[in-house]
Amino acid sequence: MFLQTPATTDAAQALGGNTNAEAMKAMGFGDLIHNFDPLGWVVFVTLVVMSFLSWYFIVANGIRNATVKARADKVIDGFWGNGSTQDAIRELEAQPRSEPFSKIALDAASAVAHHQQATAAAGTTGRLAESLSRSEFIDRALRQAVARESMRLEGGMTLLATVGSAAPFVGLLGTVWGIYHALIKIAASGNASMNAVAGPVGEALIMTAFGLFAAIPALFAYNFFSRSNRVVYARFDEFAHDLHDFFATGSRVESQK
Repeated sequence: MFLQTPATTDAAQALGGNTNAEAMKAMGFGDLIHNFDPLGWVVFVTLVVMSFLSWYFIVANGIRNATVKARADKVIDGFWGNGSTQDAIRELEAQPRSEPFSKIALDAASAVAHHQQATAAAGTTGRLAESLSRSEFIDRALRQAVARESMRLEGGMTLLATVGSAAPFVGLLGTVWGIYHALIKIAASGNASMNAVAGPVGEALIMTAFGLFAAIPALFAYNFFSRSNRVVYARFDEFAHDLHDFFATGSRVESQK
């Protein structure tokens, strides 16, 4: 019978430690890429695309919302502070195409001009005057303008919500697939050593991390932009009500200043 001496025991432990250390190296990202199967590639590419698109819309929406908020007071105060309506409209026309408040005001002004031209051409009993009053015509134009500009602010929000909710499950699919590979290797080798399971377990853990990395920023961004957009929508409505009163009656209601 072979008796293990302290020296042989230490050697065996050292050998096992070295083997485990070598096996742990198979849990890295490079080994993950090298050992991908078709489903692994599909999951990995899907998560990368999700993360890239969500970060694109996070940056784009952040810049857009900051720009809209920075210009809002200047545009609104500039319109009401201008003594001439025509000069105010020219200033609004000079605003960038992406500036929403100026576009809402310009739509209201265009609706007023169109209504005046139609009633003047056909007389006060014309078809337009009979179907829609001046106030109703302006109100419809403002509603359409507010809805259009609100939809523009919603750009990317659906994708952020989708990534925030779906990315963890896509990562979970990669996790389950990695564990499945680990079980297959255990069955094939007949043992559950680190050499057999290190690679698949590493794949499972990395896929989980990728799913969370894609989902967490998208979820936080969606909540942040939802709150930010609600504030802008409220300002749209407030400005639209003031514009309606101004263009329908010729003056802004004092209580709304």
